[in-house]
Amino acid sequence: MSQAQGILVPWDKLREECGIVGVWGHPEAANLAYLGLYALQHRGQESAGIASSDVHGNGQMIHAKRSMGLVADIFTPKALGKLPGRVAIGHTRYSTSGDSGINNAQPLIVECNKGRLAIAHNGNLTNAAGIRTRLEAQGSIFQTTSDTEVILHLIAQSRATDFDAALEEALHQVEGAYSLMLLTPDSLYAIRDPWGFRPLAWGGLATGGAFFASETCAFDLIGAKFERDVEPGEWVRLRGDSQQPTVERHRFAPARQRRQCVFEHVYFARPDSLVFERSVQQSREEMGRILAREAPADADIVVPVPDSGVAAALGYSAESGLPCRFGLIRSHYVGRTFIEPSQQIRDFGVKLKLNPVRRLLEGKRVVLVDDSIVRGTTSRKIVNMIREAGAQEVHLRISCPPTISPCYYGVDTPSKDELIAANQTLDQIRASIGADTLAYLSLDGLAQAVENRDDRFCTACYTGRYPTPI
Repeated sequence: MSQAQGILVPWDKLREECGIVGVWGHPEAANLAYLGLYALQHRGQESAGIASSDVHGNGQMIHAKRSMGLVADIFTPKALGKLPGRVAIGHTRYSTSGDSGINNAQPLIVECNKGRLAIAHNGNLTNAAGIRTRLEAQGSIFQTTSDTEVILHLIAQSRATDFDAALEEALHQVEGAYSLMLLTPDSLYAIRDPWGFRPLAWGGLATGGAFFASETCAFDLIGAKFERDVEPGEWVRLRGDSQQPTVERHRFAPARQRRQCVFEHVYFARPDSLVFERSVQQSREEMGRILAREAPADADIVVPVPDSGVAAALGYSAESGLPCRFGLIRSHYVGRTFIEPSQQIRDFGVKLKLNPVRRLLEGKRVVLVDDSIVRGTTSRKIVNMIREAGAQEVHLRISCPPTISPCYYGVDTPSKDELIAANQTLDQIRASIGADTLAYLSLDGLAQAVENRDDRFCTACYTGRYPTPI
């Protein structure tokens, strides 16, 4: 549930992860980081932060601004004016690990025996709790409840005098998902875990500098040119002159079978992004096309649940020949409300976000397309809303397989007990939601849609088969 002041607004979706950016070699690095985070706001809305520097050795100053709230509210012109330097990293957060609070807002900034460090992390470390327990027993004092801080402690505790050796030693001890931006006294690092769970794209700036981001929609906003992804198990280090840096690529871990998060293409990423060097819009439209072939419906129109179901609905419509109509309108300006809803005001939260277009729905047999069902509560309310608007039939089509297992790699999912597909049959889910028919995209269909020919994607949320120890 997302919390507005005065009311809890239910929205039955898997929650966002985090978004990270890195800028090297631009006179307005903090401004570019801000624009990048603005483009990645969909990946986390709890807190955001930027750390900037000129990166000139041991005398380096790191300037930082972190706060709770949305990117545009935090980074006013006055705030950005206090973040000088040609190098910056940024982070927008949803708390997949650790409490929601300013202490856990990133980038995390510390001063230790390796110098001043700032780090921004997208993902989740599956063995962080065990490492933290061991470090605390040895006397370490943690300032946050975030798993990211574990990496900083491991770097600081390393006996290696060379920073690269200390960093590699730390990365060898952590397991799970991590894409990192790391700022040191003389370098900027872009790092991706050996499995490649979370995306991290690398591009160039017109000034000759470099730009990194979780998604390429951030590149488009600032005019950066996408070059390639940071490879799994690789770090890219920029050091030296901030305008003409030395760029070094280093593989800190042996190659593994890739396990890129397929849910980036199903739901999280913006459709205008390249993620894992593939168009998200293309993947989602293909999911809809395959779903139409696998689960056709005798209907009149296709209606997407906005915004997550739009691309798949377009694909379903194109393949089935049924017209796609926007029979649900989403309000993008749902803010705070001080109304305390009573039990009599049913479905209040969903109605704040969605409203049916009765003229399009009355008397129609509707194919309702959405990207996922988690608990089923919101799907039930939307189906009921479509019926109340006059639809004759509602055929629910979901553009991914049933979600049966929690994610431990940076996606906030309910427990297995709360996932409706883990506890009910297809017909029980259909009856619970109130649809006339219900169908999910098959696992093979999803693999085909994202061109997963060599099994590069993690599908643990659909199969329960995790690539790392949990």
